[in-house]
Parts: sequence; C-alpha cells; structure tokens
Amino acid sequence: MFEYLNKIKAHLDDIVQDQEACINIAADWIAQTLIDDQLIHTFGTGHSHMIGLELFVRAGGLANVNAMLDSIVMTSEGSRRSAEIERIEGISDIIWDQHTIDPEDLMIVISNSGRNAMPIEMAMRARAEGLKVIAITSLQQSKKYPSRHSSGKKLFEIADIVLDNHVPPGDGLMRIDGNLTGPVSSIAGMMLINLIATEGMKKAAASNVRLPVYHSQNIDGFSNDELYALFAHRIKHL
Repeated sequence: MFEYLNKIKAHLDDIVQDQEACINIAADWIAQTLIDDQLIHTFGTGHSHMIGLELFVRAGGLANVNAMLDSIVMTSEGSRRSAEIERIEGISDIIWDQHTIDPEDLMIVISNSGRNAMPIEMAMRARAEGLKVIAITSLQQSKKYPSRHSSGKKLFEIADIVLDNHVPPGDGLMRIDGNLTGPVSSIAGMMLINLIATEGMKKAAASNVRLPVYHSQNIDGFSNDELYALFAHRIKHL
C-alpha cells in the first residue's frame, strides 16, 4: 500500500476522533444559517483559499455560501506577491467592505499557520461585527511561531470554535531524501469543511428546512437558476 495514502487516512481519523464536540457545534451553526436563511462566509489566503472555495457554487454544495475571493491573496496573481500581501495589516477591512455581511451570518476563516495579518484581521472584524467565527488551522504550527500581527494574537485565539487540522509544522507527513513532503493541510481542511457542511445539512433537514443545494450543471434535467436568482444580490461572486 502507498505510504502517503496510509498516512492521510490515519491523519483524517485522528482529526475527527479528537474533535467530535467542536465538529458538532460547527455543524449546528451551519444548520442555523440554513434555518434562518443566513450566509456562510469563507476566507483564506494562498492555498487556504481553496478550502473556502470548496464550499462555493459546486455540485452538491450549499448555495448560501459566500467565498470572499480576491485576486490579491490568490496565487494566480503571483505566489510570492500573495504571500507578502497576506502579511499586510488593514487589507481585510477593504475586502470585507465589498461584501454583504449580516451579524447573524457565519464566518469560516482558514489559515494553516494562523499567524499572518489578513486571516487574523478577518476573524477580528467578524467578531466585532457580531458574527460567530470558525477557524480551521494547525494548533501545532500556530503555537510554535510568533504572530505577524501587531496585536500579537493568532487566529486560534480569536475564533469562537477552532477546528485543528493536526498538520505538523512544515505541512508534510513524509520525509523523502531528507525533504519534508506529503502535504496534508488542503486535504484535511477540505475534509473538515465538507464534514461540518454535510452534518449541518442533515441537522437542518431534520428541522424540515428545504436545503439550497446546487446540482451539477453537467447532468441534464436539473437547473440552478432558482438558486442563482435567490442569492445573486447577496453573494458578490455569484
């Protein structure tokens, strides 16, 4: 059997076994957004933005998700450039102000290190505006290194609920020829975000809520037009 596959399977099991209570609370909060017709906002920089994007406008995904995408923090505009920008204070407020966000909405901030300014300030702004904040981060990585924000705080110290991805410093599960490799943060984050989303959907469905779920656009006989019309005025990138 392949080493990476074995390590990934064991890693994902460890995450869930260690955090069942937090996972259930996060799922409850997602269910409540569905019951109350509120939005789930996701934010991450660099590779972490892909974890938030995983929930956004996809087959089988929820329509009440607003991924706070911005080219300045995505690697498509230059990987080194985005890495520098995510350390600059004040930019998160600019991005925030371009979105429609209600105090009863839910915010999910993803940052493996949890030490850079942008995810920290996005969580701070969300808390200040009254939103509940879920963080997906590595506690082991975050606690090992100092914050890069003037407050001295890290993401896990700001969020209401922390989902620890258990990723070791350096984001690798294997060593090959002396090199740390076998990245795990993306897979761990996507598992966690889909786990809390699907569990939240089950809880909301049990309350007789009609789930706003997208169908694949590549399967005949289905249309997402009704959902697009319902959320287009509330979600910037729809």
